[in-house]
Amino acid sequence: MNEFNIDPIAATILVVDDEAVNIKLLERILKTSGYMEVISTQDPCQVLALQQTHHCDLILLDINMPRMDGYAVMAQLKDELVGPLPPILVLTAQNMQQYRQQALDSGARDYVTKPFDTSELLSRVRNLLEVQLAHKYMRHHNEILEQKVEKRTRDIQEANEQLNQSRLLIVRKLGKASEYRDEETGLHIIRMSKMSVLLGQAMGMDQYQLDLLLNAAPMHDVGKIGIPDNILLKPGKFEPEEWEIMKTHAQIGADILGGDESELLIMARDIALTHHEKWNGKGYPNGLKGKDIPLVGRICALTDVFDALTSKRPYKDAWPTDEAVALIKEEDGQHFDPELVEHFFVLLPEFVAIKEKYAEPKGEQ
Repeated sequence: MNEFNIDPIAATILVVDDEAVNIKLLERILKTSGYMEVISTQDPCQVLALQQTHHCDLILLDINMPRMDGYAVMAQLKDELVGPLPPILVLTAQNMQQYRQQALDSGARDYVTKPFDTSELLSRVRNLLEVQLAHKYMRHHNEILEQKVEKRTRDIQEANEQLNQSRLLIVRKLGKASEYRDEETGLHIIRMSKMSVLLGQAMGMDQYQLDLLLNAAPMHDVGKIGIPDNILLKPGKFEPEEWEIMKTHAQIGADILGGDESELLIMARDIALTHHEKWNGKGYPNGLKGKDIPLVGRICALTDVFDALTSKRPYKDAWPTDEAVALIKEEDGQHFDPELVEHFFVLLPEFVAIKEKYAEPKGEQ
């Protein structure tokens, strides 16, 4: 922590009195007692500027002055200064109760009448300075603590951001790894993830969730890494036992993505596990039905099928868009969530635009 001097002798004191003789007397008393940082003025109109420049710890203020009395000085300081007022010790020949009360109501912390006793004055000065410097020390201490908290918060945020970036990098690399095992290209996962975001937006997902979906959707088939090549790359129809093995890719994907509490990987795991579930409960691996299937799984089920149908593969030609749309309409309420199908038809022009923008290279179609 930065050092902070709380010795009253080191404080800065401002003396304000229109009489030069009074100023000299107060300066001598204060400096003889060890207070060397004493600033003085006979012009009450200069008090604000002096306080803003020197940040005095205590003001000794006369009340009866020409042009601007002590009450007006205190009012100006209240209006113009940023932060708390320094303590003000009023010095005046007026000793009636009403004047003392007015001074205290105007912002003075203490009151000494002229002629004053030097020992009493110095005791009041020291008491006010000790309280003022204690308050300044606490404010300074709190500022240091706030700075430390802010730095700690920034460090945590940066660490979390680095962790999230690392998770995102891992997810993307897993996606690329799954592409090498399959006949699908990276453009498929780009297309279906962007389509998924459109459906998620239509379903009311917020921007944060949409960003997660954009990065989690490409993980839907990561479990194919665990499927043997002779099954994964088979050009023809699967035998029943081969199909059972192929279906395990959903659980394999969930297992690969499990074990991490980040929202990105939790969503990716849900998608990998449930994107082959069907609205009517006849999907796999767990036969979930209706809204028991996570929304992101229902979304990716539709976008994955639509893009797969309308894309060329070594074992099939690309379906025309109208035929793929007809199948999705036929599967409304069977394979697919009816609400999502409704949004799909509204968004179809945007889906087609995504297909065109991220189309396969001519040689791969």
